[in-house]
Amino acid sequence: MTVNVMTSKDVTKKLIQKEELYILDVRNESDFNDWKIEGVSFEHLNVPYFELLDGVDEIIEKIPTNKDVLVVCAKEGSSVMVAEMLSDAGLNVSYLKGGMKAWSEHLELVKVGDLKDGGEIYQFVRIGKGCLSYLVVSNGEAAVIDATRMTDIFLNFAERLGAKITHVLDTHLHADHISGGRTIAEKAGATYWLPPKDATEVMFDYEPLEDGKVITIGNTMIDISALYSPGHTIGSTSFVVDKRFLLSGDILFIDSIGRPDLAGKAEDWVGELRNTLYNRYRELSDELIVLPAHFMMIDELNDDGSVSEKLGSLFKNNHGLNIEDETEFRKLVTENLPPQPNAYQEIRETNMGKINPDLDKQREMEIGPNRCAVR
Repeated sequence: MTVNVMTSKDVTKKLIQKEELYILDVRNESDFNDWKIEGVSFEHLNVPYFELLDGVDEIIEKIPTNKDVLVVCAKEGSSVMVAEMLSDAGLNVSYLKGGMKAWSEHLELVKVGDLKDGGEIYQFVRIGKGCLSYLVVSNGEAAVIDATRMTDIFLNFAERLGAKITHVLDTHLHADHISGGRTIAEKAGATYWLPPKDATEVMFDYEPLEDGKVITIGNTMIDISALYSPGHTIGSTSFVVDKRFLLSGDILFIDSIGRPDLAGKAEDWVGELRNTLYNRYRELSDELIVLPAHFMMIDELNDDGSVSEKLGSLFKNNHGLNIEDETEFRKLVTENLPPQPNAYQEIRETNMGKINPDLDKQREMEIGPNRCAVR
């Protein structure tokens, strides 16, 4: 039988539409346990490739014949060979094009709202890694916020919209993924903004993004207003866009809150984190739609694949926003934390401009989930 090919976009469509998919993951058990393709209706079987070198007879009975079957490996090669063996045994299967490397880099574009006088805001969902980026467009101008290193999708989409990217912003110095912000700014001739308290060690020029700073996109006064909101990092800055959307960076997520330890400052920054979440954010309108820089679980996706929720709803339902006892809050964000992101120190140094790893090294550094949250 023919071996089919499934792209990361195909898998994302199944994930969003909650379709069934049976995934045979042939990576090593430790890699599988660390990070895998997750979906509400996805099932998994992990059998390392080296256990299948002599054939697939021992697993053939475990593979369903009434569901789509996808074979996954790190880069594609091993999954192709296993898929061919399963096909020779009479099963109809697919392999994931580009493997988990491609899954990590796929960005799904979702429009999340219209702005006044014809503006729009778009969300780029890095589905395999939980990163979220944004593009705000108005009157032929655009701003990109928290861009990933896959910069072409932002540049090409702005060109498709007929918009010139004039501003590029990072809510903070990222530790879980390599920012594409400076590259986009250089290619587009745009201004690159970074919170100065996060930029004390950077090796490049930038514009300081400070509390109260207003950046206007287009002629319709769609302001991106800076709101200093430390806690995840000391410089973390949120943006209120069009008085309707709160881009919260890594401070507040849909079902969790940001961790304060990725710069080794958990004990120092926990007070800042609590003040941001329990005081500064409380002063904002409950009607603001929160657009975070990450999501932690597939369950946080809306039916259209976007990640968003009203701030008032999060104050009611997000456990991290409802811990009255300060000692309990401190324990939540400083003790029993999940593992830190892979290569997070190298990623921070890359985003500071201290090191410049090649593409293969960047991919290796980013493998795995984002791990920016605690809940």
